[in-house]
Amino acid sequence: MILNFEKGNGLIPVIIQNCHTLKVLMLGYMNNEAYEKTVKEKKVTFFSRSKNRLWTKGETSGNYLWVKDINMDCDQDTILIHASPIGPTCHTGKNSCFGDEASKGFIYELEQAIDKRSKEKSENSYTSNLLKKGINKIAQKVGEEAVELVIEAKDNNLELFKNEAADLLYHLLILLKAKAVTFNDVEKVLYSRSRK
Repeated sequence: MILNFEKGNGLIPVIIQNCHTLKVLMLGYMNNEAYEKTVKEKKVTFFSRSKNRLWTKGETSGNYLWVKDINMDCDQDTILIHASPIGPTCHTGKNSCFGDEASKGFIYELEQAIDKRSKEKSENSYTSNLLKKGINKIAQKVGEEAVELVIEAKDNNLELFKNEAADLLYHLLILLKAKAVTFNDVEKVLYSRSRK
């Protein structure tokens, strides 16, 4: 990747996006040294204009941004980094510096929580216990939730319908986990169908 640092007097803007939810987390700037350090250490490092030095995001808070992939724009003067955030990104304690606490993209956070529960194997976790029961029980639960959704679809209570839809989706995510399939894998199938 050859970046053009000259346009911005040695600095280029860097957009950080959550690799799971695709929410924009923050904007910073890098010089060539910050970029090389980011690539080498897989932790986002900026050039701080206020401190006039390299600054690794999370160096004092521990809220690092772990790099998943780096892309540049068509003019080679802006970077987009998909990162996995550890804790909140913004100094205000929010997940995004843009205050974006919307529910859109939450399904990927939920998928991560299911993955975490599957590894913890806690006796107090509904998700963990359902995963332990195996594929037949999980598939049965998805079927039950699907039937409940169909029943609510025939009535006029939208709140109950939305809750049953959420239950079905949650249990579908558990089934996907049990089958070692991600929600993104399913999205890719839908995406490829839409391109035919």
